[in-house]
Amino acid sequence: MTTTLPLTPDRLGPIAERLGAILTSRGIDPDAATTQEPPSEPVTALELADARIPARYRNDLSDHPQVTAWTKAIATSGRPGPSGAPGIAEGPSLLIAGPTGTGKTHQAYGAIRTLLSARVRLRWEAVTAADLYARLRPRSGHDAERDLQTLARCPLLLLDDLGAAKTSEWTEELTYRLINHRYEHLRPTLITTNLPTDALRTSLGDRIASRLAEMTERVVLTGPDRRRRSQN
Repeated sequence: MTTTLPLTPDRLGPIAERLGAILTSRGIDPDAATTQEPPSEPVTALELADARIPARYRNDLSDHPQVTAWTKAIATSGRPGPSGAPGIAEGPSLLIAGPTGTGKTHQAYGAIRTLLSARVRLRWEAVTAADLYARLRPRSGHDAERDLQTLARCPLLLLDDLGAAKTSEWTEELTYRLINHRYEHLRPTLITTNLPTDALRTSLGDRIASRLAEMTERVVLTGPDRRRRSQN
């Protein structure tokens, strides 16, 4: 058994004096040597998120009324955590549709940043449909099933450009499994698409389109292609 004896002020005094004398003999100010750096500011969840968000969308905040209303609904439906801040458990989903360049992805990442700015505890994932299929394509040494479950179960998922990638029976089945899991467990999902409702049903199939119709509120963005306009 080891006993630790407490250091008394009488024992500390000579030690401190001797250390001070050594530092002084070396030209070091003892007071400066013992001054501690002030504690650094804690890294916020928004700052951590910005490291993952593409640079083009890193300063975005949602400003569309329906998207803003959705973020408020998500924030108020969260359950308080240990710190008192709400955390996402269940909630509505949002589908942002519109032609190319109307700001769908801008609004989606803006919604995520708006939630984090409101101090909502948020674990989230973001992926384009094309990258989703590339990520889950079977290959040696990669656990695609684990990746799919991570995306299916995360509290908030941004699925960007749904319907833009080339489809097949394999991609349709993957999309169905992902959407169906989130549909059944009421997990909030942000979805963007260029396709109108009829084309989305043709591209994804009736099973997926039916679930999207029930689980999401639909926001339609209109206007010219902002990417082309910015070049003029």
